[in-house]
Amino acid sequence: MAGSSAKIQGGPDPGSFSRRFHELVDDSFRRAYASRALGGTLGVKVVSPPRINKPGDATTFSVIATTAPAAPATADLVKTLRTYTIPQATQGSNLNAYVGGQTASYVDLASGISSRLGLVIAVVIGLSFCILLAAFRSFLFAVQAAIANVLSVTASFGVLTAVFQKGWGLSLVGLDTASGTDPIASYVPLMMFAVLFGLSMDYQVFLISRIEQHRAEAGSDRDAIRRGLASGARVIVAAALIMIFVFGSFVLNADPTVKQFGVGLSVGVALAAVCVLVFAPAVLVLAGRGSWWLPSWLDRTLPHLDVEGAGAKPETPVKAMPSGTPAGP
Repeated sequence: MAGSSAKIQGGPDPGSFSRRFHELVDDSFRRAYASRALGGTLGVKVVSPPRINKPGDATTFSVIATTAPAAPATADLVKTLRTYTIPQATQGSNLNAYVGGQTASYVDLASGISSRLGLVIAVVIGLSFCILLAAFRSFLFAVQAAIANVLSVTASFGVLTAVFQKGWGLSLVGLDTASGTDPIASYVPLMMFAVLFGLSMDYQVFLISRIEQHRAEAGSDRDAIRRGLASGARVIVAAALIMIFVFGSFVLNADPTVKQFGVGLSVGVALAAVCVLVFAPAVLVLAGRGSWWLPSWLDRTLPHLDVEGAGAKPETPVKAMPSGTPAGP
């Protein structure tokens, strides 16, 4: 008995073969079932044969959707696979299934960014509004600056969507895809908002500082707006053209994401300059004296910011010294 027992322990265990056989059969069945479940999902065009790694403990499927990568239906398909198809296919087992790939990563990144995007936009607009109030003591100007900036940024988002997600003129930027569209990287709108809002605010501050300068010279409000626009428009247009050409050169890059930045930023800068040169002066002229209204309690609360030395007192002019007079105390 002892010798027989030792022989059994030292040799192969028939039970292990049986368990391994059942595991292989079970894994094959689960792979086939998962493949059928994926292929039967609405919106799935093709499911590749399973690719098994060398240890045999992981399997991957490639799923091709019937819609374009940038289409909203493709993102919905990712959610459907994660929420319904895969949980039902792996129910009652200890399998862990994940949906990866470029489209899925864009969906995950977009979800994370969109959850914080509203807070970021609100903080940026709120801080810029407070700074403009403290700098120029004009409630209307701060409001119109925030509105104009948001309008120019959102309009540039629309152009970006039309070109890349709708495919309107996509070939003009050097992209030729099978679907005729290209998915927009989820972080592009957030970065565009930060850059465009900063540039647009620079143009706003430059214009209103010129108007404030002429208004301090005892001119009428309408005359100050006219003279400020005349003196500041050329500089704003020149600065905008420089940035448009710089951002426009991004389109020459082969990377689709860089092209997206190029199109969105160049269009956004052009729209921001137009809003500053047209929208801001029009609002100030229509409001008249109300353009510089600020509640008294708010005027007392806000700190006074001296923009470009506007509050500095003029220096006493130095009298010319007669020729031949020695310098010194």
